[in-house]
Order: sequence, then C-alpha cells, then structure tokens
Amino acid sequence: MAKNAIVSEEFAKKFATEKETPYTRWVKSEGLDLIDSTYVPNLHTVELKPWARRGGRGVFMNHEASRTSNDCYVCEIPPGKTLAPQRQLFEETIMILSGRGSTTVWNDAGQRITFEWKAGALFAIPLNCWHQHFNGSGREGARFVSVTTAPIVINLYEDIDFIFGTNYDFKGRFNGEPDYFSAKDEHKGFLLATNFVPDAVNLPLITAKERGAGGGHIRFNFAKSSLNSHISQFPIGTYKKAHAHGPGAHVIILSGEGFSLMWPEGDEPRHYKWEVGTMIVPPNMWLHQHFNTGTTPARYLAFKHEGVAIRNSQGVPKAWISRREGGDQIDYADEKPEVRTLFAQELAKHGLASQMDKAYTAEQTELQSKSAAEEEKAHA
Repeated sequence: MAKNAIVSEEFAKKFATEKETPYTRWVKSEGLDLIDSTYVPNLHTVELKPWARRGGRGVFMNHEASRTSNDCYVCEIPPGKTLAPQRQLFEETIMILSGRGSTTVWNDAGQRITFEWKAGALFAIPLNCWHQHFNGSGREGARFVSVTTAPIVINLYEDIDFIFGTNYDFKGRFNGEPDYFSAKDEHKGFLLATNFVPDAVNLPLITAKERGAGGGHIRFNFAKSSLNSHISQFPIGTYKKAHAHGPGAHVIILSGEGFSLMWPEGDEPRHYKWEVGTMIVPPNMWLHQHFNTGTTPARYLAFKHEGVAIRNSQGVPKAWISRREGGDQIDYADEKPEVRTLFAQELAKHGLASQMDKAYTAEQTELQSKSAAEEEKAHA
C-alpha cells in the first residue's frame, strides 16, 4: 500500500515558509479563492467571487504541482459587460463554458483582430498581447475556463508590474494576421494546425486505436504556446487504458457521463464520478483511467503544459506506450480483474453492457504477434 507522505506538524513547520510562493500570494491579492483542482464536480456551477481588477467574477484552481507548472481559473463576464483589457507575459488557453461573445486581441504595433465565440470554443491568447473579452448577451453571463503558465512566470520574475506591464510585441506569436483566429482544418498527424476551434464538442476526430477501445483523438498547439491540448472520445460501453504522465493535465468533460479511477503506484484506485462540466486533474505520475457508463459517446478536453508529456527518444509520449515496452500505459491484459467487475456494475445501473470484448481480442492478437516477433528475433 502506498503511503500519503504526510509528516508530523513539527517537521512540516521547518518548510512552512516554502509553501507560499509569489504566485499564491498574487492570487490572494486578487481577492479570489484558490481551491484544489484534483476533482471539481462541475465548472458550470463552481462558486465564483467578485474579481474587481478584471470586472467579472472568478475562482482559481490548482493541482498539487502548481508551484512549478500550470494553473487554472474560471471567470464569468456579467450580462452586457466586458472584462478589463489585460496583457501578460504568461501563456493562456481558453475554453468557453457558456454564453456567447467576442474577444479583441491587439499589439503595440497597432495590429488588431476581433473574433466571436460561443460555448465550446477553444483559443489561446498570444503571448503578451493586449486582449479584452466581451459578453454578447445582455441577459446571461458568459463563463470560461482558462489554463495558464502564470505560476512559472510569476514565481520566476516576482514582479507583477513587469509581468502585466511590459511593452513588447512577440511578432512570431502574433503580428495581426487577418485569419489568425479563423477555424482551419489542416492536420499534421494528430495535430490540427489552427489557433481557433469554434465547437470542441462536435469537432471531427482522428481514429486513435493506441489508447484502446476505438474512439478518436485530436491535438492542438494554439498561438505557438508551450501549453497544448487534446480532445479524446470513446464509444458507449468502453473505457480507456490506464496511464500516467506529469502534472497539470486539466481534463474537462465535454459530453457523456461516467467515472475515472486515479491512484498512485501501489495504492488502491480512487473513484471520481463525472458529467458534462466536471474537471479532473491527475496528480503527478498517478495512474488514471476513464470509463464511459452513459448512453452517448464520452468526450473530454485536456488542457496541459508540454512538461506533462514525458516522451521517448522518438518524441512519443510514454503515456501512449505499453509498460511492456517501457512506457507508462497499462495494457488491458495487465489490468486488475476488479476493473472489469467495477465497470460492469456501473454499466448495469444504466441497463447497459460492456462493449469491450472486441478491444480485448484485438489487443490480445497484437500482443501475441509482438511476442512471436520478439521470439523470432531472439533466435535469429
């Protein structure tokens, strides 16, 4: 059984001054709460507080490694209002949770772009560009969730005026290109080469058998950022292979219902139920696994920093590679029997049955083929 690494209060006091950081002190100075983001039941209903500086309402959410990685916040623009214009030397990627409106982005050279958005839109703020968000409705609030590299940058410079007040255009990131925030459909492998996705919930995906049980996948790198993201979807009655990676992947449920298991190596899995709007952030190198127990395909978005992806020498994330081959993904054949039992029990609550037999068989055939090839190579 894995331990929780909790020490005595006497021992902990020796490190008390290191728990607070320039970043956490800045969040407090904004007058907002800083809550744990390991499991947020619903981003649509998470409690917000007035955010005087920006003119909206917000809350910050952090995972356990946020002192050295990315963070997350939810913000709501009041009906008929705008947020105060802002620029910053950290990166930011946004998903619109509800409402409709527009955003204007501009630089010191005078290049300016305005684009419209609605619920489900994805985009990033180009580094150090001025930007302002507008609510297009006079009756309803517009809410978005954002993942940023603020902890890294604020802790590095420890100078808020410098971070929010530096006059410099990163023209390689944004130079007023007229189609910068236009939706595009050019693919480079799994990567969709675009800076704007108008509807993440219905975006066509690419088949990704490597993650198990069919389904689709697509990846993004908006605004040439060190933040990246991906969308995955898996069919009714199926689940993904368990895997592990670095900290800071903010997994947001876009459609469907089900649950996830998360656990540190050697410990028992912990159960997290999800629905549309739930966010889960697996702690550093915790194994985790997503299960669709609803009546529709399940789709999620993962916002993350590049540091999450521990890659092999070929650039492939080890979370996509079997443990049998030195990666961080558990094959179905190697998972605990209790996983399938629990999945069957959860499906039965909805009158559904597992559709995993095809995936199990396909994997077994692949594993046997690889084993035969390795044996033949060893005797060559």
